Amino acid sequence: MRLMPVAIAALIVASSVSAPAVANGDQLVANICDYVKSDDKNRLRKKLKESRVKLRNIYASISCDGSSLLRTAYSANANDVGEFIAKRLPSSDLSTPEADGKTIIDWASANGHGGSAITAAINDRLGGGAEDGDD
Repeated sequence: MRLMPVAIAALIVASSVSAPAVANGDQLVANICDYVKSDDKNRLRKKLKESRVKLRNIYASISCDGSSLLRTAYSANANDVGEFIAKRLPSSDLSTPEADGKTIIDWASANGHGGSAITAAINDRLGGGAEDGDD
């Protein structure tokens, strides 16, 4: 009979410990999305450092209003943050098709962002396209 109260106590402790972790994760994503939309590179860097996470480890799992961080940066004309994100991601993430089947470069070109500073940073990261920008 002692097993039941111990099991209930363990269940209560486990549920109270795991709930804030999810809430903190949601808050982290919300903060990251806000900083990307407002083109606030310094606060984004600070939040990532405080949370002890690396952008390359969480990039694929973050969605801001259904868009990736880079697409959100393009939409908000957040060039500083977009370049920062592009420089922190491995080229494999930059060349992987997103949810709609387009890579970030294909999406940017199709949506009129081909001449953006973010696109230039992505092309530099991918190792190509640097010669095209000389006018």
